[in-house]
Amino acid sequence: MGVLRMLRLSANWVDTLVSQPETGMGYQVASVYLKDGRQIDRVVIVDGVITSISGCSAIPFTEDDISRIVVTHDSRV
Repeated sequence: MGVLRMLRLSANWVDTLVSQPETGMGYQVASVYLKDGRQIDRVVIVDGVITSISGCSAIPFTEDDISRIVVTHDSRV
């Protein structure tokens, strides 16, 4: 697998995100819970695309690794 700089989420996850409030105009900050038990915080999602993760230069997981996404609005650096 190559280095992922952005990750487009499928319609299943977009439906989950649409049901949660935006953090700001057109984006959400969330925690992503992975099937292996890890929790990745401060994940920025814009229009169904994971665009960045605080402290990471790449996305360290694939969509298949995700078990849950919870919008937290945690944008602290």
